[in-house]
Amino acid sequence: MTSSYRQPGVVLTDHRFTVPLDHARPDGETIELYAREAVAGDKAGQDLPWLLYLQGGPGFGANRFVGRQAWLDRALRDYRVLLLDQRGTGGSTPATRQTLPRRGGPAEQAEYLTHFRADSIVRDCETIRPRLTGGAPWTVLGQSFGGFCTVSYLSLAPEGLNTAVVTGGLPSLDAHADDVYRAAYPRVERKVAAHYARYPQDVERARRIADHLLTHDVVLPGGHRLTVEAFQSLGLMLGASDGSHRLHFLLEGAFVRTPGGPELSDAFQEQVRGLLSYAGHPLYALVHESIYGQDARPTAWAAERVRAEFPQFDAAKAIAGDAPVLFTGETVHPWMFETDPALRPLRETAELLAARTDWQPLYDAARLAANEVPVAAAVYHDDMYVDTAHSLRTARAVRGLRTWVTDEFEHDGLRAGAPRVLDRLLALTRDEA
Repeated sequence: MTSSYRQPGVVLTDHRFTVPLDHARPDGETIELYAREAVAGDKAGQDLPWLLYLQGGPGFGANRFVGRQAWLDRALRDYRVLLLDQRGTGGSTPATRQTLPRRGGPAEQAEYLTHFRADSIVRDCETIRPRLTGGAPWTVLGQSFGGFCTVSYLSLAPEGLNTAVVTGGLPSLDAHADDVYRAAYPRVERKVAAHYARYPQDVERARRIADHLLTHDVVLPGGHRLTVEAFQSLGLMLGASDGSHRLHFLLEGAFVRTPGGPELSDAFQEQVRGLLSYAGHPLYALVHESIYGQDARPTAWAAERVRAEFPQFDAAKAIAGDAPVLFTGETVHPWMFETDPALRPLRETAELLAARTDWQPLYDAARLAANEVPVAAAVYHDDMYVDTAHSLRTARAVRGLRTWVTDEFEHDGLRAGAPRVLDRLLALTRDEA
């Protein structure tokens, strides 16, 4: 069943599809997928090629654009665009603390969530593609984790692709989660150093906040416990084009004077709650490390274990030694399932996923080496979220892949540089750049 409606310059159509939970058992349990089609208002009746957009994450639904915002404006010049909510996100059978108990206990929930990785997402796309395109291949645009899915698509079903475009999302084909985070912590440290160089006053501000959290039990509105580790995780912002500036503005209003002395302001606490809460995207925390699982080794809370190799991230030691407090980046830790009310009921489920030892490969190196699909990828120099060296090694392993390596943008270049980024990459797939 579909319904169509208009926004300025665009006609939107809602689509819902039924797909197998486990594509190896096509006659078994099913789930529902939601996707929004967008087409330029003056081209709604034309026979246009399709572009499938795969969002970053994992665990986030597709962008909810109003009209022809950001990169969508460029895409609508040539394509009919499908904004897919990947399984478990948005309107596609969401996986949350409210819905997962329908599966049963933690063991049943963890088993269910093994079907929410890139391989299942690709097979979802191949199930719905013939229904929309009549069987014709389509172009895929993958941002961040959507790029990981795109490389899986090239591995599992390249016949479904006419062209592939990746922005900030070329994964390592063989790195274990430990390798990913061992490369990540030094990158994060560089981003923090750059932030403090830009805003040197934030060194003392961050130290003061961290010291306060080490000596006070702070519970944010909604029940989220603000520990010093949770505060440090705000460094996730530093991977975005405007993240350093937003972090600075957040820190400058941290304290207010009260009759009882300085306290963290309500405004600061409310902003931090919104930044730290996983209520809107719990799947990110649950399956984040599993996107690197491809063999019999468990991920086993890799980010937490590897952090111990970098003692400079210990806030208590930094304060005792008069060093700057380092923020952390895109990492998921077991303590998050204790501090965040949206994740607490899912702690045991997360533990079972972290211990799992039967992850299947997500990429086919031989097939990628023989690739015939035109592919272009934006690789952002010193990207905080995806290791540049890993991305370039993968680029060399995919036959015909053309890269645009730039330090003009951070990881969110598709948003910050739209429509120029998409235009450049589409040109590369046509050998026009």
